Amino acid sequence: MTNIHERNIDGKTKLVGLLATPIGHSLSPRMHNLGYTLTGINYAYLAFEVGNEELEAAVNGMKAMGAAGFNVSMPNKMKVLDYLDELDDSARYTRASNTVVNKDGKLIGYNTDGLGYVRNLIEHGVELAGKKVTLVGSGGAATPIAIQLAQSGIREISIFARNDQYFVQAEENVTYINEEMKSFGVKANIFPLEDKDAFRREVAESAILANGTSLGMKPLDQLSIIDDTLDVLREDLIVTDVVYNPQKTKLLAQAQEAGAKTINGLGMMLWQGALAYKLFTGEDMPVDQVKQILFENDRF
Repeated sequence: MTNIHERNIDGKTKLVGLLATPIGHSLSPRMHNLGYTLTGINYAYLAFEVGNEELEAAVNGMKAMGAAGFNVSMPNKMKVLDYLDELDDSARYTRASNTVVNKDGKLIGYNTDGLGYVRNLIEHGVELAGKKVTLVGSGGAATPIAIQLAQSGIREISIFARNDQYFVQAEENVTYINEEMKSFGVKANIFPLEDKDAFRREVAESAILANGTSLGMKPLDQLSIIDDTLDVLREDLIVTDVVYNPQKTKLLAQAQEAGAKTINGLGMMLWQGALAYKLFTGEDMPVDQVKQILFENDRF
């Protein structure tokens, strides 16, 4: 199937890219290119090793080359806003963008992460209505998850973040949910991750524990948001991770050992990718076929 796609690349092929670091683990190029092959549209998706220091030049380069658009992943999702011409509400509310569309020379930022995360929960039969969620993280992945969860029927969300220079981002997320999203009736709380007593209490009251950080992703695959002193996992808890490589992070291994239901980041990656695919091409990604071919042996 790859050969079919290669034969279709010509002088009219539209470029889509991914700007992130580290990038070697990403499944996005395979997923998008497989979609292009299955639908026969003339696009090619490439990955570029780009961090914050190179980001401005890379964004300008994609624009200058007339790329159809590009995805943005860690650590660039928040920084990229500085270099865009316009923001969709999904990016404006979350103050982060993972999808940028080049519309006639104007770069428009979107965010499909939160929708992808919630869609993945729904696909796993998770009921969100009236539930309480504990979310760890304040960055480019955790922020859209928090904002989208607040629109998805939950009653309360407790956000934990390290008490460092990025803690203010978590505070802003909580303030936004409590003040700007009052109509959704969600109570948002903020705690430093170092407050272990609060973490125990909030997880004990929650139906879902979500890791929205890069802890557990290579090369941080030996790390977890839960250390050996935190006995918070239980059988009726749902534990989710945005990380998909490795598929079973240390956190998910800990949760499985405790008998909890676990959901890794593969499904979120698939659904946020499908939404980005539509923004780039105007076509629907053949999600069922992509999932069957690309993730046939993977556990969602």
